[in-house]
Amino acid sequence: MMWDGNGYWGGWGGWVTLTFMIVFVVAVIVAIVFLVRYLSRTPGGSSSPMAAPPASTSAPESPKDILKRRYAAGEIDRDEYLQKLGDL
Repeated sequence: MMWDGNGYWGGWGGWVTLTFMIVFVVAVIVAIVFLVRYLSRTPGGSSSPMAAPPASTSAPESPKDILKRRYAAGEIDRDEYLQKLGDL
């Protein structure tokens, strides 16, 4: 391979240089993403801004509340809801 004065060696040297440049740019972007994620972590726990709130310390749900929640979530149908509500 000889230096031809055009900034690269021979025929495919430009492709090698371009490939290294692309790999370098991608590596820099990945490093920036990891740095931002690392710096944005909260000290005591999850880094997700949508983390679940802590469990409440209120009284446990009543059986009717549980039944209503299951019906609202679609876990049971109307007939089963009415039957169980009558049983309670």
